[in-house]
Amino acid sequence: MSFGSSVSSSSASSSSSSLLDAHGWDAGWAEAFAPYAAQGLLPGRVVRVDRGQCDIATPEGIVRADTAFVTPHDPLRVVCTGDWAAVDPEGVSDPRYVRTLLPRRTAFARSTSSQRSEGQILAANVDHAVITVSLAVELDLGRIERFLALAWESGAQPTIVLSKADLVPDPVGLSYLVEDVETVAPGVQVVPLSSETGEGIDVLSAVVAGGTTVLLGVSGAGKSTLANALVGADVMTVQAARDIDGKGRHTTTTRNLFVLPGGGVLIDTPGLRGVGLWDAETGVGQVFSEIEELSAECRFHDCAHESEPGCAVAAAIEDGSLPVRRLESYRKLLRENQRIVAKTDARVRSEILKDWKRKGAEGRAAMDAKRGRVR
Repeated sequence: MSFGSSVSSSSASSSSSSLLDAHGWDAGWAEAFAPYAAQGLLPGRVVRVDRGQCDIATPEGIVRADTAFVTPHDPLRVVCTGDWAAVDPEGVSDPRYVRTLLPRRTAFARSTSSQRSEGQILAANVDHAVITVSLAVELDLGRIERFLALAWESGAQPTIVLSKADLVPDPVGLSYLVEDVETVAPGVQVVPLSSETGEGIDVLSAVVAGGTTVLLGVSGAGKSTLANALVGADVMTVQAARDIDGKGRHTTTTRNLFVLPGGGVLIDTPGLRGVGLWDAETGVGQVFSEIEELSAECRFHDCAHESEPGCAVAAAIEDGSLPVRRLESYRKLLRENQRIVAKTDARVRSEILKDWKRKGAEGRAAMDAKRGRVR
């Protein structure tokens, strides 16, 4: 499809050097966009999506465009904040349309909390995932593990922010909380932070200074306050969390992308009530890397870590080097992820059914042996 004047890839790149560069444009995106530049389309990054419309940062500034041409049945392929797109130039059509999306480098997805458990894309082309955990309430290590699994699976580098650190005035107590989180987050930086006192803001600002960062967390975790601190302006409305449980109303109702003063961009997301996995087996394995490493030392390659001889995982549980809670969480997330995958993969469904039948047969055989019966 042609839209009039042809624009070369080099001229499109130079014309977009200011606003687009601030939003993360680079040589790789310019190369991917080249075929659409030849059609006269404009490159742009989606900064906000709202009911079939989206705001896009283009060489012409922030423009409004319709997403009717890029609304597939697959919910994981719909337009999302952080996407790079090809959009109509001014005067071609009314309304303007997003004509196509560039292939995503990374995508942060979760399973919805609906009965259908569909996939939902939360942010696209993300380099850093900042998981915000409030210290105003008791730590939920299992929830942190879920967020981490999704972050690793997305291709982003996770960082955990322990917000509202000023509510823990005892430095020793705060250090213990940091250590607790570090035990469930191998390879992940944990930053205690207070938007009230400024503690940790400089550390996090250095982390997010390059690339694209997405803020994640439940309602009341302090994401909007943190977004304001990083952007250096009151770009997000802040509401007080309830004292009884630290939860807040959804201050953020859409996913918004902001340019950071120190470089890079930030995507703020609404608070998540549910953190369902979506085809995140690799991410789960990375969160529980110590269990995966122990599993490689088990005598049997298909060890279930229950009563098998030579089980390295069971040995670690027995000597106390691996917490029981950690193994239980690992099993729970693997089972959940397997159920999600099975809904769209017939082969996985067949394997699960065979496993159920095998375990059922083993259980009946054990019961018969106990009762002295021979089949």
